[in-house]
Parts: sequence; C-alpha cells; structure tokens
Amino acid sequence: MAEPKLETILDPPDEVTRAIRDGLGAYNARILGDQDWCRVAIVVRSDEGQVLGGLLGSVSWDWLHVSHLWLDESVRGRDIGSELLRRAEALAVARGVTHAYLETTSFQALEFYLKNGYKVFGRLEGRPRGHTYYYLKKEELTATE
Repeated sequence: MAEPKLETILDPPDEVTRAIRDGLGAYNARILGDQDWCRVAIVVRSDEGQVLGGLLGSVSWDWLHVSHLWLDESVRGRDIGSELLRRAEALAVARGVTHAYLETTSFQALEFYLKNGYKVFGRLEGRPRGHTYYYLKKEELTATE
C-alpha cells in the first residue's frame, strides 16, 4: 500500500464527512453490536406552518442527546421549551433510555436546563472567549409527556 496522504479541508464536502462518520460507526458496531440509534426532532410551528423553534437530538448508547433547542422570541416564556424537553425525554423512555445529556453556554440557557432537572457535570472556561461551555446531564428520566 502506498503511503497515505493527509489533506486539510475547511468546510469538507458531505462525502468526506459521511465516509468518516460511517467508518467510525462501523467500528463502533463491531465493538458494541447494533445500536438502536435514531435522530429526534420536535418542531414548533405557527398556524401557517412556519417553524418557530424546536428540539434536535438523538437517542443512542442508552442516552438521549439534546443537540439543539431553540425558540423564536415570539413564543418564549410559554413553557414550550420545557414541553420540548419533556416530549424528547418521554420518547427516550419509550425506547428504554433513562439518561439525557446536552451542552449549553453561559450566554444561552443554563438556568433553563437547571430548572428542568439537568445538572452540570463539566465546564470548559473560555469557550467562547469570555464565556463558559457547560456539559449537563439528567438521570432517571421519566415519561411525563
């Protein structure tokens, strides 16, 4: 085999990211067996169908990961964010998952997640500069949708 070449790519094309993700996924499957992995989306829409926010995440390795939660300013303060979390957690519990984790920053929604039962288990100071990046988890999820 010829010597492998290393290439640095900013904003790599989909086929590159897909090849790397699929390769790691195949390796993980060899070690862990088939995992019941799925992506999750819970969307908030206006009467006209406009997306006003939502939650994105995934369920894998016995954990729910909330990767994104956003609400338009016009629908904040109505407990919709908490309802998004409850629905995602209920979906996870229905799949046999009882733990969740997520990340947020000091200028985003730390207090919101704490209010919803998440606990900080790690922090990264200076990400972004002048702020803190928080890692939170919630154990013992219950289906309260």
